[in-house]
Amino acid sequence: MLPDPTPSPARRSPAPGSRRGLRAAVLAVASATLIAAAPPPAPAPLGIGDALFPYLGNPGYDVVAYDIAFTYGGNTTPLDAVTRIEARATERLETINLDFTHGTVGAVKVNGLPAEFATAEEDLVVRPFLPVEAGSRVRITVEHTSDPRGDAGGWVITRDGLAMANQADAAHRVFPSNDHPADKAYFTFHVTAPSELTAVANGERVAKRENGPTTTWSYRTRHPMATELAQVSIGSSAVPTREGPGGLPVRDVVPAKDLTRLEPWLRKTPGQLSWMEGKVGPYPFENYGVLIADADTGYELETQTLSLFERRIFTNKAFPEWYVDSIMVHELSHQWFGDSVSPRGWSDLWLNEGHATWYEALYAEEKSGHLMETRLREAYRRSDQWRADGGPPAAPKPPAPGKKISLFRPVVYDGSALVLYALRETIGEDAFDRLERAWVRDHRDSTASTADFTRLASEIAGRDLTAFFRGWLYGERTPPMPGHPDWTSAAPAKTKGPAPAGSGSGGPGAGAGHHAPPATAP
Repeated sequence: MLPDPTPSPARRSPAPGSRRGLRAAVLAVASATLIAAAPPPAPAPLGIGDALFPYLGNPGYDVVAYDIAFTYGGNTTPLDAVTRIEARATERLETINLDFTHGTVGAVKVNGLPAEFATAEEDLVVRPFLPVEAGSRVRITVEHTSDPRGDAGGWVITRDGLAMANQADAAHRVFPSNDHPADKAYFTFHVTAPSELTAVANGERVAKRENGPTTTWSYRTRHPMATELAQVSIGSSAVPTREGPGGLPVRDVVPAKDLTRLEPWLRKTPGQLSWMEGKVGPYPFENYGVLIADADTGYELETQTLSLFERRIFTNKAFPEWYVDSIMVHELSHQWFGDSVSPRGWSDLWLNEGHATWYEALYAEEKSGHLMETRLREAYRRSDQWRADGGPPAAPKPPAPGKKISLFRPVVYDGSALVLYALRETIGEDAFDRLERAWVRDHRDSTASTADFTRLASEIAGRDLTAFFRGWLYGERTPPMPGHPDWTSAAPAKTKGPAPAGSGSGGPGAGAGHHAPPATAP
């Protein structure tokens, strides 16, 4: 069995330092004399020890639900916001760390009582009036701002409002959270905006309240969600609806001025849903749709139930129809691989992107005649270079300093789809298909790791695949492709550091982003 590369959550020892606004000292009684005890440690950032983002997430609690209210007044000023968190303490907590940055905190309450707070790098450190006991529920309320300005992720400014793009570590630029996919939770959003605009978020709309010049829209998810998949759209939007397979509600969010022009693309979604269900089983959420944002982001993103796309993908004639179709399926397939089954740690990213690339390529083959084998043979030729640049699929190199999106390199897209191709060649199509269905069924609404996948693959194949996965997931060089002795990989050139996201890929959409284009241009 392969070792699970995700370290067990461990609490870090806070670094010594100044009080930073927290309680200065505790008084104790000794020999009938009041003696000042040592002051509490200075606030310090914590994390759960993710190999790629060590300060993401926080130990000591599991979030059950978020209830987040935003008030939008335009893109040039921060939104007023209130984030309410319901969590369960897994240990006794005298302080509670939340991931949060790029906003101003006005007040914090824990279980209804005012709490002291301070910042430590990208953490908000809260000291409750009373410690929180292990096993108890805790309710945290944070009054704060949420600033759409800046280019490090989180809010995306569109030409008519805002959208959200939190992958991989930017949700805490928008709202206080336990910002790691290992801690999924239910979400409720309340968005107040000028009444001429439309607000949409993940899940189902549960209320709409008009307040004269403003309107408050409320949405709630039926299934737990990782913070990186949260989505809120505010803009001059149309929200057309239709039915998917089995009556599944499909709602899209598009610039109202472009509705007629975009309708031919929107009507493709029900058929794509049916195709994916035929491959891996029932769609895992309450609804689906595409959010087409009038912004140039350089990427598309699988936000849960409402995938984010750039408008230019659908309006620029340089992108062939088959290619846009395959991108739509890439983000749709993430609803199973990455959203419903979320990565336990960010080193498990290959499971998300490798599968999405697999179904993207398979759709292009079945619907448009662009052979997957041709694409993956070219990916194999480049694979050793990709591994040298970014590390092997399940042990990627950390993102470049200040460029966290650089984690999304070719090796986690076509380089990881190669792993699945080699696996299918090794265990056969029937076993591979059963593995895919079992994976999304057994881990629905949960998180899973590379070790979980390799263990399930061995069970379904009826043999130990440890050696296979060790080479394909962790090797510096790409192993021989089963059944294709003529496939060769070019020797990697020497590199001075990690390649930027998208390097080594060609075709429309190349560049930094969460969806990488094919290794061969359309």
